[in-house]
Amino acid sequence: MRFTGNYDAKTDSKGRVFLPAAFRKILTVSGEEGLILRRDVFQQCLVLYPHSVWNQMVDSITAHTNPFDRRGRDNLRRFVADSESVSLDGDGRILVPKRYLEAARISAEVRFIGMDNTIEIWNRQSADNLLNDEESFADSLESMMGAFDDSQAK
Repeated sequence: MRFTGNYDAKTDSKGRVFLPAAFRKILTVSGEEGLILRRDVFQQCLVLYPHSVWNQMVDSITAHTNPFDRRGRDNLRRFVADSESVSLDGDGRILVPKRYLEAARISAEVRFIGMDNTIEIWNRQSADNLLNDEESFADSLESMMGAFDDSQAK
C-alpha cells in the first residue's frame, strides 16, 4: 500500500476532518479498517498509520529493544503511549483529538500528505512552507542520491 499526493481539507468545530477519497480507496482495497494516529517523531505534524503498518512499526521497535534496557523501553513506551486508535465514520471523517490538533498547530485548514505507507496531517501553512522550498529539496536530494557521472549514464 502506497499513499501519494497531497490534499487540502478543513476540520470542523469538533475536530473532524474528511480523509481524502483517494486515501480511503487505498485503505479499502488493502482491507485496512482501522488507523492509529500519533505525533510525528521529527516534524510538527500528525501521522496516520494503517493498523498493519503500525503493527510492523511497533514490532520493529520491539525487536530493537532489549527488555532490560531502560532507555529502549522508555522509547517504546513513549512511542506507543503517544498514539490513539481512530476510525472513519460513515461519512469518511476521522476525529482528531484536540491535543493532537494543538501539537501540530492545526486550527482549521489541513493538508494530507501521502508518505509511502502512512498519511501525514499538517497545518496547511506549514506544509506549504515545507513543500515550496524547492531549492533546498533539490540540494538535499542531490546530496542524498549523488550526482551521476558519465559511466552511470551509459
